[in-house]
Amino acid sequence: MDKKIDLRAKAKIVRRSLNMDKISVCLTEKLRERSIYKDSENIMLFYPMKYEVNLLSLLKDSKTFYLPKVNSDELIVCPYKFGDKLEKSKFGVLEPCSVPVNPQILDLIIVPALLVDKAGYRLGYGGGFYDRFLSKYCKNKNTVCLMPEVLVVDKLPVDEFDVPVKEIIYV
Repeated sequence: MDKKIDLRAKAKIVRRSLNMDKISVCLTEKLRERSIYKDSENIMLFYPMKYEVNLLSLLKDSKTFYLPKVNSDELIVCPYKFGDKLEKSKFGVLEPCSVPVNPQILDLIIVPALLVDKAGYRLGYGGGFYDRFLSKYCKNKNTVCLMPEVLVVDKLPVDEFDVPVKEIIYV
């Protein structure tokens, strides 16, 4: 099995070849049809980087949304609505400037990934931010990863600190 660093590099190459705008629209539509989304009020999504699934059209829905922000070695949860001020993090990700809230209010966490396997284990960018966040705050929360089907694999290498998502939606 390839090492995580090699898998990350391959996934980034594959993503660049995909029509992520079209995939993002399809994934957003599929998510909106699911009860995991319909039954949630407080939802954390992520601000997309280049070649990443873009779910920002969800912000038009009648729900309360949050974005993650890196604070030292952990993620904090900040309210966000379309048009709110964002600033670039040291990782080049746009993050909210709003005051953080208690993550326990979240009903649904949409988790980014480069790859995800059929058991829900995901391969992120290597910082471990989401794994720490999910293990600390979200053990009993709904978590979902939305991916292009080509980036859903049978099995990824898993470390003891990796936390799987509960649902995968792919197109």
